[in-house]
Formats: sequence, structure tokens, C-alpha cells
Amino acid sequence: MRFKILNMAKEVEIKFRIADLQSLTRALKRAGFKEVTRSTREMNSLYDLPGQKLRKRGELLRLRHYGETWVLTHKAKSKAGRHKVRVELETPVESGEQTDAILRSLGYSPTFRYEKFRAEWTDRTGHVVVDETPIGNFGEIEGPARWIDSTARTLGIKAADYITQTYADLFFQWKRRTQSPASEMTFRAIKRPRKAT
Repeated sequence: MRFKILNMAKEVEIKFRIADLQSLTRALKRAGFKEVTRSTREMNSLYDLPGQKLRKRGELLRLRHYGETWVLTHKAKSKAGRHKVRVELETPVESGEQTDAILRSLGYSPTFRYEKFRAEWTDRTGHVVVDETPIGNFGEIEGPARWIDSTARTLGIKAADYITQTYADLFFQWKRRTQSPASEMTFRAIKRPRKAT
């Protein structure tokens, strides 16, 4: 879950494709979820060392700008299974620009950017987020594994529809399929207008 301050925890989640944003919103309300954050622009930058050492180990170092908040996150290699499970360490930072400068001075450099508009929902047990991205709309269900499966069933999502890939993975699959020249998953690079919700 988001905004853990110097707290290491296991992140357990799945993604799924959203065919109809309004239908999903209605389903979330019927299931007792409350929107805690309205759709807000989010820009993510992944950092790595020369030779893509983190990526080769299956790790991720990310600087995220969500609304007015900056968060630095490290994710360990995920465990294969029906859900994506990985150890996550993250903390808010005061300045994205200074954090970027610190990372660069330590030898890290930005390797990939991805953008989305994210709304967050909760039922106090876990979170469902609704992401509008340049390559389509996706949801994420994050929380205890059994709760994820129960929530997915309530929202009409089958286990066969679970996605455990990262947004970078999904982007590069999309890029191969569409032959797009885009090098990052941003609305400007892909030129996909965001639909009003």
C-alpha cells in the first residue's frame, strides 16, 4: 500500500484490464468501496545503474510524483504466482528534484518514465486503484491474498484475467504489438488523449 514511511512490507497485488470505467466505478460503490483520492496525475521515473543491474536482478527503484507528493520506492524481485508478491520499501521525500540529483550523484540514472491518472478506493481492508494510462485503462487490487480474490470476484474479474506484470512490461509488450516508436509510457509520447470520467 502507499505512503509507508521507512516501513518494509510485502506488497501483494494483481492488475486487470478495465473495459468500462463507469461500470467499474458503479461496481466499487455497490461493493462498499469509498473513493479516497480522485483521479490524479502521476508521473513515475525508474532509475537504474549502468548495465541495468537492478532490472537484471528483478528489482525496481522508482521516484513517483503523485499530485503534490513525491515518493521514493524500492521493490525487491517479485515471487511468481497468481498474485504479484514482493517486498517494498518506500518513503515520501520533500523534493523530487533533490532526490533525482542525489540518485544521479550515486550513479543511478532514469531509464523509463510512465504516466497515469490514478484514483484510489478502499474498503479499509485493501485498496483498488483505477489507472488511466496511455496504453489503456487498468485496475490494481492490493491487499491480503484471499481478500484480493474475493474482491476480484465481486467486481466480476476472473483469475484468468489477473495481470502480474509491471507497467514497464506491459508498455514494451504494447510497443512490440503496435510497432509504436514511443520510448516512454507518457500521454505526450503516445499521443493518446485522456477520456473524461
